[in-house]
Amino acid sequence: MPHTTHANATLTPAGRLALARCVVDRGWPLRRAAERFQVSPTTAHRWADRYRLLGRAGMADASSRPHHQPRRTPTRRERRVIKLRHLRRWGPARIGGHLGMHASTVHRILTRYRCARLAHTDRATGQAVRRYERARPGELVHVDIKKLGRIPDGGGHRTAGRAQGRRNRAATRGVVRDSRHEPRLGSVFLHTALDDHTRLAYTELLEDEKKDTAVAFWQRARAYFASAGVQVERVLTDNGACYRSHTWRDTLAGAGIKHKRTRPYRPQTNGKVERFHRTLAEEWAYARPYISETERAEAFTGWLHHYNHHRFHTAINGPPATRVPNLSGQYT
Repeated sequence: MPHTTHANATLTPAGRLALARCVVDRGWPLRRAAERFQVSPTTAHRWADRYRLLGRAGMADASSRPHHQPRRTPTRRERRVIKLRHLRRWGPARIGGHLGMHASTVHRILTRYRCARLAHTDRATGQAVRRYERARPGELVHVDIKKLGRIPDGGGHRTAGRAQGRRNRAATRGVVRDSRHEPRLGSVFLHTALDDHTRLAYTELLEDEKKDTAVAFWQRARAYFASAGVQVERVLTDNGACYRSHTWRDTLAGAGIKHKRTRPYRPQTNGKVERFHRTLAEEWAYARPYISETERAEAFTGWLHHYNHHRFHTAINGPPATRVPNLSGQYT
């Protein structure tokens, strides 16, 4: 693709045209024109010749792609690559191994034919997943719950090893015994509300996923979004028991908010909050070896602030705060 330059900058189309007219139309010597436009005589000669041949149209940038590529992969072989991609859904390394090609060559072919990445295709159909984004804040808020195992005092098996982690779990206050008399700490539940347009997230660490807990969380989440100037219009959840309760239904209906649930066994419908939970797990929950659940919980507030205000989000070219002008509440 030709490189796009500023139309009024020196020796972009406007500057080249001025140089060529001085040489061709006004009869300036090449060296004088080169000094005037601060380029070499060779460059001045090139643009003057192109002006004589093509006129004003010749001043535009031309493609640097060669006219002949004798080492390019034959079209028939490229078709075999694309066929294997669509029929087998293999990656570049596996296709390359099957056809005796370098994985980098296969990757360039897939890119040239605009094949979607395997991670961006539906596993059942092989079709590219259609990405969408709501047009305004509050038009759709994704709500979901993620369960995390608690960390015993002194650290779990990730930090202290399996044997010591078991002893720490048994010694932690509040531990219970399951049916096999194994020490069990239980879980902490992350309730999350994520705005589709801005990616602004509100999350709390709570003790359970019961309907009353979910409803109370939503009321606080809605107040948080309202403080940032985001008026929620619709909420999308999965089919969890708390979201199918009459209490949840009546709470949303009373606020004039529409409730929509995902299709069964299709978590990708609520993919934005699912991806947020994955990011949360990678960058906070399992990012470093915590020695207690309290230590991990204390680190969460700072991480969530960093996510909303400072962490660069590739899908929106900045942190969520860039799409929420009143996130800090300075205009209320």
